[in-house]
Amino acid sequence: MTGTRWIRSRPFDYPYDGNLDPKVTALLVIDLQVDFLSSDGYFARKGYDPAPLRAILPTVNALIDTARAAGCLILHTRQGYRADMADMTPYERWRRKRAGLEGTEVLLRSSPGFEIVPEIAVHANDVIIDKTANGAFTHTDLDHVLRARGITHLLFSGCTTDVCVSTTMREAADRNYQCLLIEDACASGDQYAHDAAVHMVTVEDGIYGVVSRAADVIAGLRALDVSSAKS
Repeated sequence: MTGTRWIRSRPFDYPYDGNLDPKVTALLVIDLQVDFLSSDGYFARKGYDPAPLRAILPTVNALIDTARAAGCLILHTRQGYRADMADMTPYERWRRKRAGLEGTEVLLRSSPGFEIVPEIAVHANDVIIDKTANGAFTHTDLDHVLRARGITHLLFSGCTTDVCVSTTMREAADRNYQCLLIEDACASGDQYAHDAAVHMVTVEDGIYGVVSRAADVIAGLRALDVSSAKS
């Protein structure tokens, strides 16, 4: 349709109304932290290989650069607890001990592992949301920040696809944000879990949103410059 601006995706192109607008769109970069991507952080201690997570970094950087140039908001999340663990419930303390993390600084906001990996460039105009739960809307001001900025459309990247990315996307869909999962800009230590999480987005004709690949997202965002130049 003439005049439409969208990103190629499945089960339908994004956004549904063909009005891709960077002013109301944010790229979410979920939990690309040292503790998840390093060889001695939380993820590795749980027996998972962080290599698939590290493999997406060039793709995520390309998306960040393109989305930033298009005028989208870039928003990063970090998962971890207060240094004094005052925000940790007894169940969470039990899980921490069970994971062999008692007495360590893993996933504490006072530790170097809490920081975003240096390969990801965080600019001064980016927004960072710190969270304790898998979902970035739980116990945070994420929803307030997005609505204050007039954001209605969200593009999802980061780790892990099946846990924090998927949970945040479901929370966003329930709040009526228009969601797109960038399947090759997300990763998990469990390929089956990654594939299942991607598939679940598309069931019931896109119950949580749509799925796209980074190249198609980049092409859609770059096309906005062409459209603007012609208008």
